[in-house]
Amino acid sequence: MTKSELLNWLHEEYRQWEAFLEEIGPARMDQPGVAGHWSIKDIIAHLTDWTPWLIARLQAAQRGEPKPNPPWPAHLESDDEINAWIYEANHGRTVREVLDESARVFQELLTAVKELPEDVRIEQVHEGEGVYYLVWLGDERFLPGEFFDHFHDDHEPDIRAWLLEDL
Repeated sequence: MTKSELLNWLHEEYRQWEAFLEEIGPARMDQPGVAGHWSIKDIIAHLTDWTPWLIARLQAAQRGEPKPNPPWPAHLESDDEINAWIYEANHGRTVREVLDESARVFQELLTAVKELPEDVRIEQVHEGEGVYYLVWLGDERFLPGEFFDHFHDDHEPDIRAWLLEDL
C-alpha cells in the first residue's frame, strides 16, 4: 500500500464517520446510556483523546527521537484508568467543543501521515472481518487508523444498538 492509498482510506473513513454523526444528530449526542453511562459525545472524546499520542509517537519515530510521554498522568497504567481520566477530562465539554476537537485532531493526523516519507512501509493486515493498516518506521509500527478501527470494533455495535432502542 502507498501513502496516497492510506490517505485516501483515512479520508473515506472520515467521510463515513461524519455521515454517521449526521445520522445521529446533535440532539442525541449528549444523551447518556450509549455505553454504560457514556454518551455519543463521551465516546467521540474517548476516541479522539488517544490520537494525539499516536501522532506524537509517529512524529518522534520519524525524527529518530524517543517515544514521548503520554498526555495523561503517568500513574495511570491500564486502559480503563486512562479511559476514566479521559471521560472526566471531557464530560463537561459541549458537543460542539468535542466535535471541533475531533475534526482538528483528524487534520493533525492527516498532516502527520502526509509528512511520512513517500517510501514508508505500509502493511495491510486482515484480522477476522477487519482490515488494519500498519505504518512501519524502522522497527516500530503504528496504526494510523486506530480511531476508526477502535470505533468499528468496540463502539459502533453498541451505538447502533442504542440508536435502534432510542427510536
